[in-house]
Amino acid sequence: MKMMAPLLLAAAAALSEAQGLDEDRLRAAFVLRLAQYTQWPTPVAEGQTLSLCAAGLQPAGLEAVRALSSRPVGGAPLRVRTLTDPRDAARDCQVLLLGHPDAATLRQWIGAVGDAPVLVVATSPEAMRAGVCIALISEPQGMAFAVNHGESKKRGLSLAAPVLKLAREVR
Repeated sequence: MKMMAPLLLAAAAALSEAQGLDEDRLRAAFVLRLAQYTQWPTPVAEGQTLSLCAAGLQPAGLEAVRALSSRPVGGAPLRVRTLTDPRDAARDCQVLLLGHPDAATLRQWIGAVGDAPVLVVATSPEAMRAGVCIALISEPQGMAFAVNHGESKKRGLSLAAPVLKLAREVR
């Protein structure tokens, strides 16, 4: 399955052209695929859900993320939650998707998560400087992503090697 990571991530990008996906749905597809190729220090127990929390997204982005509910990640169904308080992120989330455009707000959320094993993904150009694990980058031809490998490792997360190879940038 891990050998298929490049194919699956490339397929997420290709979906944009093949199915006319808008940017919000493409971004949601990337988040799902990236989560599927992330290993957490403690696997989700059987019968449990994996929580994807979203904050700061526009309504269309939130709708696209909510459409991911019940999709499988590591054998566990995905549960999507909307957060308004950064303090809830470390306790309740395995994946945190931030749509906040400014670095100060991103840092506030990242600071609240601390070193918890949360895959922090953001959509802002400021995301890498703010300290997220993965930054989603909108490009004229579709979507790309950059990986802060040091931040991911600090959180105890392991990203599949093909994900690192496909990243536009790895720090």
